[in-house]
Amino acid sequence: MSRNRMVSLVIVALLHVVIGYALITGLALQVVKAIVKPLETVNVKEEAPPPEEPPPPPPKDVEIPPYVPPPEVSVQSEAAPTITTQTTVPAPQPPVFTPPAPPAPPAPAPTAAPTPATPKGRGNSFSDDDFPDASRRAEESGTTRVSYVVGADGRVNECQVTQSSGFPRLDEATCNIIKRRFRFNPATRDGQPVAETKTQPVRWKLTDAR
Repeated sequence: MSRNRMVSLVIVALLHVVIGYALITGLALQVVKAIVKPLETVNVKEEAPPPEEPPPPPPKDVEIPPYVPPPEVSVQSEAAPTITTQTTVPAPQPPVFTPPAPPAPPAPAPTAAPTPATPKGRGNSFSDDDFPDASRRAEESGTTRVSYVVGADGRVNECQVTQSSGFPRLDEATCNIIKRRFRFNPATRDGQPVAETKTQPVRWKLTDAR
C-alpha cells in the first residue's frame, strides 16, 4: 500500500510541473506577441511661438525753451522811524479831597400805639324802635356792616357801608343813627386825643309784630 501511495504522489507532482511549465510557456508567448506588435505613432503638434512685440516708437525730439533771464527786483529800504523824546515831564495833579458824606439822620423812634376809643354812655346800640317804618311794613331784615371814624372830639363824623344788608333803607338808617347817636371817649396817643376808625356790623331783625 505505501508503494502505490508514493507512486501516486510522484504522478501528482509531475502533473503540477507539466501544468506550471505550460502556463509559464503560454504567458511568455503572449508577452512576446504584445511587444512585437507595431507601435502606434502619435504626431504631437508643436505650439506656434507667440508673435514678437513691435519695437517701441523712437523718442520724440524735446524742444528746449529759450532761456529767459529772471526779472530784476528792486528792494526799497524803508526809512527808520523817527523817535521823539519828551524832556519835559508834566507835574502830577494834586489829589482831590472829597469830604465824606454826612451820616444819615437817625430813624425816628417808633410811636406808641394809640389807646382805642371807648363808648361813652349807653347810646351806642340799636333797638327795634330804630327800625324804619317802611322797612317794618315790608318786613325787611339783614345785616349791615359799616366803617366809621371817631374824631378827636369823640363824635362820629364819617360813616360808610362796607357790606349791604340787601335793603338800601336799612343801610342808610345804620349810618344815620351811628353819626347822630354814638359818642366815644376819643382815642389818645401820647396823652393827646386822635381820630380812630372802627368797623361794626348791625343786624336788623324784627322781634315783635306791630
